[in-house]
Amino acid sequence: MTQPLHPRITRVAAGILLRDGQFLLASRPAGKAYAGYWEFPGGKLEDGETPHDALCRELHEEMGITVTAATPWLVQRFVYPHAHVELHFFRVTGWEGMPQPQEGQQFAWQSAGALTVSPILPANGPLLRGLAMPDHLVISNAAELGDAFLPALQRRQAAGLRWLILREPQLASADYRALASEVLALARPTQCRVLLHREIELAQELGAAGVHLPAAQLLTLTERPRGLDWVGASTHNTSELAAAQALGLDYALLGHVAATASHPGEAPLGWEGFAACMAPGWSLPVYALGGMTTDALPTALAHGAQGIATLRAGWAD
Repeated sequence: MTQPLHPRITRVAAGILLRDGQFLLASRPAGKAYAGYWEFPGGKLEDGETPHDALCRELHEEMGITVTAATPWLVQRFVYPHAHVELHFFRVTGWEGMPQPQEGQQFAWQSAGALTVSPILPANGPLLRGLAMPDHLVISNAAELGDAFLPALQRRQAAGLRWLILREPQLASADYRALASEVLALARPTQCRVLLHREIELAQELGAAGVHLPAAQLLTLTERPRGLDWVGASTHNTSELAAAQALGLDYALLGHVAATASHPGEAPLGWEGFAACMAPGWSLPVYALGGMTTDALPTALAHGAQGIATLRAGWAD
């Protein structure tokens, strides 16, 4: 019998229950494909169901809880030997009731980068890197702060800053190298991950955590830069998001969402445009960029973003 040209895609909703910096994994019960593997709980969409409706129904059926707060996150497409699946993942931050196994499965609360259970269901594994990322990604602001930048960076690191994109396009190459060396020296004792902007070879040479690519540079690449733990990119539309996803990047910034001084005369996406860009569903975390403040975080999350990326917010005392 010939195989269909377009295999049927099984759509699934899955929930990532978040509590005190940890997330919940569930084992697949006996009798199911990949029995004993660990996954984020959920199940297939029924006819006429939205992913959110299916999430609420499945989590009630599987663990006896009622979801009260969930935001869309990533969409993962995966080909198993037995099925082609499209998984809609939600971050679940509110529920009523205590998770109880209803189907003979086991539960385990886990921390990103420190799993105590295995093996992980293949389609779920790529999400673990996204769970290690913050909901607020900070971009450097040395151009505005001048000599006050490094002291401000030290204060932010002491207050818990663990991710930084060092973006200073006004600097000449030698000056950027010198600043990058200083920033990395300050960051290492606090385990703050520093991503250099554009400079792939410099990031490799100095041992930076990774590199952040401007959109124009992103579109010239045919493979992910090697030898770097983290690689992200700036994007402005679905074509650039698709390029970032195809290269297997770890995250993308999408903007600008609101009007900014750095883009005078350019119409912002607005939240409606941001939502349109997010509609296809992406397997990499996407941050809302441009005119963002911490007050915008709930709106960004509701639109499926990983969080927000900011340039000026929080640098001034």
